[in-house]
Amino acid sequence: MKLLIALVIIFIIALILLPGFFYVVDQTEQAVVLRFGEIVKVNTEPGLYMKQPFIDNVVRFEKRLLVYDVPAERIFTKDKKTLLVDTYALWKIVDPVKFVKSMKTIDIAQTRIDDVVYSKVRNIIANMDFEEVISEKRPVILDTVTSQSASEMLDFGIQIVAVRIKRANLPQENMTAVFNRMKSERYQEAALIRAEGEKEANMVRADADKTVTITLAEAEKTSEILKGTGDASALSIYAEAFSLDPDFYDFWKRMDVYENTLEKSKFILGSEMDFINKLMKGE
Repeated sequence: MKLLIALVIIFIIALILLPGFFYVVDQTEQAVVLRFGEIVKVNTEPGLYMKQPFIDNVVRFEKRLLVYDVPAERIFTKDKKTLLVDTYALWKIVDPVKFVKSMKTIDIAQTRIDDVVYSKVRNIIANMDFEEVISEKRPVILDTVTSQSASEMLDFGIQIVAVRIKRANLPQENMTAVFNRMKSERYQEAALIRAEGEKEANMVRADADKTVTITLAEAEKTSEILKGTGDASALSIYAEAFSLDPDFYDFWKRMDVYENTLEKSKFILGSEMDFINKLMKGE
């Protein structure tokens, strides 16, 4: 009976102590075994592992991506505008040894991520205008922040996978003033563009008028030259033709005078045409 009781007691003690010899690592976890604060073992693969009870302390960390929501902060842009920038970071532990030695806990790591991400975002946005921050350049900004933050946090066993901006808004007290100033600037730019356009239009019109004037003058000159040349040629031809038959020329000239001076009149003229002779002589 005493032996049975002793065996039962030993069995119960074994059941109590046995779990202290083993620990389980899940597939989503990675474990670091600490002995008196020193790292003695690191397990990154799932499975059942042994440890020394009461001496070894198993610290587990996530292998999956972690999200840290960085509190919204006021950041000043290059053109002196204040922005409320709300960011978050995707990160994970890639080196448990470095992480335990430098950060020790998730809370401390998130505090460090907060400082690093905020400083990078602040420094980059401080060198950009407000319109650049809210434009299509934002992904480039975030990629730069991610790259710089990842480089700095790698020494702590942390990989910054991505930094994203949830929103970047003006403080409510500044929004109206900024919008009014932007509207005024746009009006000034529009007025300047219209003035430049009017100037260009006047220059184009002046050039066109000058070209038209020159073209018309040249056309008029050419026309007068051609007309003079034609008249000279006509007179030469007339003179040559009339010299061949002076009597016909005299007859034709009289008929021309008759046609032009006695238009719409009816006369019967004799064969000698004394009336025409007198008219030609001015009698």
